[in-house]
Amino acid sequence: MENNEKKPNNYLKFFAMIGTSMVAMFFLMYTHSYQIIDHFWYSETRFFMTLIMGGSMVIIMLLYMLQMYKDRNKNISIFALGILLIVGGIWLVRSQVTVSGVDYMEGMIPHHSIAILTSERSKIKDVRVRKIADEIIKAQRREIMEMQWLINDIKENGIVETEEERKNRPIPKFEGSLTEETKNLND
Repeated sequence: MENNEKKPNNYLKFFAMIGTSMVAMFFLMYTHSYQIIDHFWYSETRFFMTLIMGGSMVIIMLLYMLQMYKDRNKNISIFALGILLIVGGIWLVRSQVTVSGVDYMEGMIPHHSIAILTSERSKIKDVRVRKIADEIIKAQRREIMEMQWLINDIKENGIVETEEERKNRPIPKFEGSLTEETKNLND
């Protein structure tokens, strides 16, 4: 009798463990950004990747712990949920169906930040590769500032849909630097 009372609790703990791990994984994905705070923008793609990782964890962890979880119907449902998270996450990542222009840029800022981090801190000895890495650093910093500016402009003034509007609201010229961190245009 006592064993039966613990079963639902075990399943709740299982989902609490998966949910906590997914939240931790989502935030840990930002630790490889160059400027962790300034380049922490919500990324739908990172969320979708978290769904894929969470679905994988559901399946793998349940397989390893089947001796603790004896309810066959619940286990089948949990495996189905894991598969749904993986398939749904992959579809969302591959289709980008929910990602708009602003969402795209908010996801690209941390992505560009990773390129800065790896280009700057890699132990590159070949001068040709170093030259490419330096060009990447400057380009990524410039593009981050452009995207920050565009996000602010779109949120304040709406999207630009015509060539005439584009001429009236040009993107300012930003300079990327090898030594100066990317300015946070939201400050």
